[in-house]
Amino acid sequence: MQKILRSFFIIIILLSQFLFSEEKLAQTGFQFLSVCSDARASALGQAMTAVEANSSSLFFNPATMAKNDKFIDVSFSNNPWIASIQHNSLSFSVNPGKQYGIFGLSFKSVNYGELQGTINWPNEKGYYETNVFEPTAFIVGIGYAKQLNNKLSIGGQLSKAYQYLGKSVVSSKGGTNYKNNNTTSIAMDFGTYLETGFKSLAFGMSVRNFSNEIKYEDESFQLPLNFTLGVSMDMMDLTDGINTDKHSLLLAVDATHPRSHREQIKFGIDYSLLNMLNLRAGYIMGNDENDVAFGAGISKFGLAFDYAVIPFGVFGNVTQFTMRLSL
Repeated sequence: MQKILRSFFIIIILLSQFLFSEEKLAQTGFQFLSVCSDARASALGQAMTAVEANSSSLFFNPATMAKNDKFIDVSFSNNPWIASIQHNSLSFSVNPGKQYGIFGLSFKSVNYGELQGTINWPNEKGYYETNVFEPTAFIVGIGYAKQLNNKLSIGGQLSKAYQYLGKSVVSSKGGTNYKNNNTTSIAMDFGTYLETGFKSLAFGMSVRNFSNEIKYEDESFQLPLNFTLGVSMDMMDLTDGINTDKHSLLLAVDATHPRSHREQIKFGIDYSLLNMLNLRAGYIMGNDENDVAFGAGISKFGLAFDYAVIPFGVFGNVTQFTMRLSL
């Protein structure tokens, strides 16, 4: 066990030095990948790296998907985000047997609505209007997770991302042409999940959106690479006289290093009654527009509904919904 722990932390240190030796704040693209569409996760301040989440683990730490003991798990989330931007996500996992590991699929999309195109022009306004366009983006991934032993799990995901930003008006000697601004990228996620054996204390590590350099014209960029360490524990394990089969109080903390943002600390707390009703709260340190998020969930007979309210400063509150089915 001590050798496993030493190796775990050595790998974490080496990865953090390699992946983030050069800081590139606000120099990444495909930013819809940084938006959390899962209502349970948003209510917990996105502190999910060391939290079991079945197929939804593919959006946070694919290694925790290995703890899913259901044959099939499906999750769908709807997120009417700020400025009428629409996010949706879907995840699916199948468990053919723990000896084979867990296989999963994930999908996330964003629709920015209609935007009016313009072009520089020597008139009173300095521009004239071109076509109305709808920028869109999505990512689809295939994931796998497996328990190596009763304490350590690993997982990974390979994804393809696509983004369309409308058409550009290009003037040339031959006249005016239109150019489609779309591009794709391959992304990789991987993570580990370690149960310490002390009560329910667990650690997680994930690297998400590791990608190649891509560009539209001259400037190249990467996807929003993110390195995260997390810890979680049911705080009821530290109490006496409380029936932990009826009550649980999960505390989760993540320390994250995004490539395009300053470091953040994320906190989440989830009270569960009778494994049926959940009340949640979360907070992200380092986001100017964020405040304490709240949420609730109800589950029975393999069906669950989650709801979250996330304050977003001048933009008001964002509400999210997630439906899950486990068989």
